[in-house]
Amino acid sequence: MPPMVMCFHTGMRHSAVYIGHVAVALIDISPLVDKIDDPNMANANDLLQVVRMLDEACREAGFFYVKGHGISESLMREVRDAAHKFFQLPHGEKMKIKMASQSGYRGYQPVGENITMGKRDMHESVDFYFPVQPGQYGDLGRILEGSNLWPEYPSNFKVLLESHISLLKDLSRKIMRGIALALGGPIDAFEGAVAGNPFWAFRLVSYPALADIPEDLRTDTGLRLLTLVNQDDDIYGLEEEASFIAAGTLNPGPQHTWWVQNHYGQWIHAKPIPGTFLCNIGDMLKVWSNGIYQPAVHRVINSSPRSRASAIFFYEPNFDTAIVPVDVCKEKTGGAAKYKKMVYGEHLVQKLLITFPGINHS
Repeated sequence: MPPMVMCFHTGMRHSAVYIGHVAVALIDISPLVDKIDDPNMANANDLLQVVRMLDEACREAGFFYVKGHGISESLMREVRDAAHKFFQLPHGEKMKIKMASQSGYRGYQPVGENITMGKRDMHESVDFYFPVQPGQYGDLGRILEGSNLWPEYPSNFKVLLESHISLLKDLSRKIMRGIALALGGPIDAFEGAVAGNPFWAFRLVSYPALADIPEDLRTDTGLRLLTLVNQDDDIYGLEEEASFIAAGTLNPGPQHTWWVQNHYGQWIHAKPIPGTFLCNIGDMLKVWSNGIYQPAVHRVINSSPRSRASAIFFYEPNFDTAIVPVDVCKEKTGGAAKYKKMVYGEHLVQKLLITFPGINHS
């Protein structure tokens, strides 16, 4: 049996969620959120405990849960509720904000239009991106020029999501400050020329019920530095669950959407935990850390009798940043760079062209 993921156990700041015999870190990051921007608190013991927990989780698994992040559970639920309301609209209404070349890959995609690993994903989604002005990133960024598209309903959709995205950007910046310290770098290593003006993406996804999503359909890592996933709670009342099972529409066992493969090859069901974000690190952090941190492969399955929604925030480097292994990480891994330079924007554009082949840029 492969070794299980090891986690820090340092008082009440950290706990572990056991999926079978495998422990997944659940980290209370409130000391980091409260103190990371205060230069006088950079060496606070409780903050440094969080830094050590982040380091352990990134080394051993590539994913972890966070609580104590400062974003209310009610707001997280409100965002998911808004997603459900949008996806329940008539098809014609949703198509009013259909993704097009003029919107720079922003907007709504019906089921099957998103391609992952050469296969169609059986979900529908809406993508929002960092707004890009004409000429801002030259020829490289031209296909991403544009502003986000907003539906007329729900009426609070734009205000709600823009406010939420602002909170997620600041939360991600603070987590990356902790990760910078965990790797032995300066606290602002992921600011300035690396991610001082971070590109970001926000995706709302609706997964159809039951067997509409084949299990082998979506396996992927990610380009970014950090991903925060706000997934539907999947908690049924006992009578409701019993009726689903009796009707043959719910099999006993995990029904949730997110599965992550740890570094030992085990597929772990990343069950929803109310009030938490599921965090994944990405390929840009792998390169920057010279492989000290490795992203986890993930896939999405929904075997429940209901459609499910996730709100996913992607925190990226600056669009035109060249990411290379940094000296402090090379010193810890034999002295030589294990990865070539990656310009984030080049890889994002390439990925978008593969993911959305139906977008016409002629």
